Amino acid sequence: MTPLTIRMQPRDNVAIVANHGGLPAGTLLPDGLCLRDAVPQGHKVALVDIPANGAVLRYGIAIGYALKDIPAGSWVHERLLQMPSARELDNLPIATVKPEPLPPLEGYTFEGYRNADGSVGTRNILAITTTVQCVSGVVEFAVARIKAELLPKFPHVDDVVGLEHTYGCGVAIDADGAEIPIRTLRNISLNPNFGGEVMVVSLGCEKLQPERLMPPGAIPINDQRGEALDVVCLQDDAHVGFMSMIDDIMQTATRHLERLNLRRRETVPASELVVGVQCGGSDAFSGVTANPAVGYCTDLLVRAGASVMFSEVTEVRDGIDQLTSRATTPEVAEAMIREMAWYDAYLARGRADRSANTTPGNKKGGLSNIVEKAMGSIVKSGSAPISGVLSPGEKLKQKGLIYAATPASDFICGTLQLAAGMNLHVFTTGRGTPYGLAEVPVIKVATRTDLARRWHDLMDVNAGTIADGTKTIEEVGTELFQLMLDVASGRKKTWAEHWKLHNALVLFNPAPVT
Repeated sequence: MTPLTIRMQPRDNVAIVANHGGLPAGTLLPDGLCLRDAVPQGHKVALVDIPANGAVLRYGIAIGYALKDIPAGSWVHERLLQMPSARELDNLPIATVKPEPLPPLEGYTFEGYRNADGSVGTRNILAITTTVQCVSGVVEFAVARIKAELLPKFPHVDDVVGLEHTYGCGVAIDADGAEIPIRTLRNISLNPNFGGEVMVVSLGCEKLQPERLMPPGAIPINDQRGEALDVVCLQDDAHVGFMSMIDDIMQTATRHLERLNLRRRETVPASELVVGVQCGGSDAFSGVTANPAVGYCTDLLVRAGASVMFSEVTEVRDGIDQLTSRATTPEVAEAMIREMAWYDAYLARGRADRSANTTPGNKKGGLSNIVEKAMGSIVKSGSAPISGVLSPGEKLKQKGLIYAATPASDFICGTLQLAAGMNLHVFTTGRGTPYGLAEVPVIKVATRTDLARRWHDLMDVNAGTIADGTKTIEEVGTELFQLMLDVASGRKKTWAEHWKLHNALVLFNPAPVT
């Protein structure tokens, strides 16, 4: 295969090797440069001589500084680089980018489930909320029986899920930060895909009592259900033996299933989509193929009036100036800065810093440090103005492009986006991950053709075609946009749905344990 390298900006002094398997030493590139070292796929090659302390430029910015002279044609990896200091959070550009509004996209629809609170679901699921980790085993047993014995009787209900977690007791329930996991669980229970049917299983003695989790007025009024909180308490005297607990849960679930089964899909505008975008198992191609395609799709969604959330604090921290400049107002920019400062302080309390983000797999995939990773991560947000900011666990209440501040850990980020009201998820990966959520469809986008080929029954979209030269960013982004409408309508299932791949929810809990 002809040697192929990808340079992101004209001023870059490195490029990544795109060839599967990398390129051996001695390879002559089309521009006449001869490789001094073997360079793995996705890793960087120096295009010119870079002196010691000189900036190594990718995406047009310094991703590091050379620890020694790096001759042209050399493999440039993390052991040769000094990572730049984090961008200060003062003197940032505030709402300075004012792009010309793009014409709205009209006429795009999907088939969704309208809810009493005005939101729209892409799936019709019974969710069983748990107040404490102690009941997880009981709920897991009950959910298995509900799926086997009850769900077949309700053909218009897609699934039954237990919202299990490791919170609720053994924590400082009134400490600073405790409100984050509590409101997260509350808002997940109200996710549009659950149709307003809130069912809670409690142990009885836990610190997180059902009334604190769901205080009066938290559940939108539903004429079919009423406003009372539906709780099964395992410590109730009426329960004699394990099976009586299971029977109670199943009887309660039946009432909710009956109401959910009456729901039908109806045609709704694409503006009712609430999409979370995220990346995990990233590599150097993430910022070249999959994330730019998602960014193009993000712009299409915003033009269609939808809501799109991008997240992962440590994966955008080093590009904060790019984000504050795109804020629609100074208030939005200041909110982003507050979230970054809060997370900086959170990491400092744990004696960690942003450099801990980059994993061994990221580095094997060609990402030298968090600065390089951040530049490739941000492009998922596209080019639209950023119109709002959410703190962890908060519920989304507006349209447009939203920064939802979450940790970068895959399932914490996914959990918090669920709490915000996400009804469709897009997840890009270069190294590969079987990530999935039971509560919402997850569309997986591969950054490389090799990954899409090997994981052919796990990846939904192959963005590696962009690096191969067979498709453009715009073509893959448009393909993804149409796939979203089909998945949201139930016309197509994602591979994660097909295999029922999902992990447990992970609540972000910055409060101390007791």
